[in-house]
Amino acid sequence: MIGQWQKSGADLPGEQVLQRIAMLTLVFGLATAIVAMALDRADWAKGLAGGAVLGWLNFRWLRRGIQTIVNAATAQAEAPPTAPQDAGQPPEKSAKSGVSAAGSYLALVFRYALVALGAYVIFVYLHVPLVSIGLGLCALIAAIMTASVWEVVKNVR
Repeated sequence: MIGQWQKSGADLPGEQVLQRIAMLTLVFGLATAIVAMALDRADWAKGLAGGAVLGWLNFRWLRRGIQTIVNAATAQAEAPPTAPQDAGQPPEKSAKSGVSAAGSYLALVFRYALVALGAYVIFVYLHVPLVSIGLGLCALIAAIMTASVWEVVKNVR
């Protein structure tokens, strides 16, 4: 079933929700940063915006990594069995897809370390309160909850 969607180029079920979550993460983060600027707290605005961007990147890396795993598993499940004379030769892959898949796997595995490094850099170089970065990261949680409630309400009607 998933293979049919991949072949047709159509979006997977739920793809629209994932796009909504990514968009809402940035919207919530930037909206709170604007409120902080209006309250004359530029340091908090930088932290909230930076945290929201880190949350968005975390979500993107998670999504891309899982999508790579699903695509690899689907391709392996749908691959025709190889002939015995080809058993000694590795399957041919394009170099670009291998590098892209490796990058996706690395981002998936090390995304928490990358987010922590990003938070450290924002904290040290922009001199913003650590709490504001943490609250900016919570924009992802707010976006997930909003998109989930939106889907429930939309399907009730």
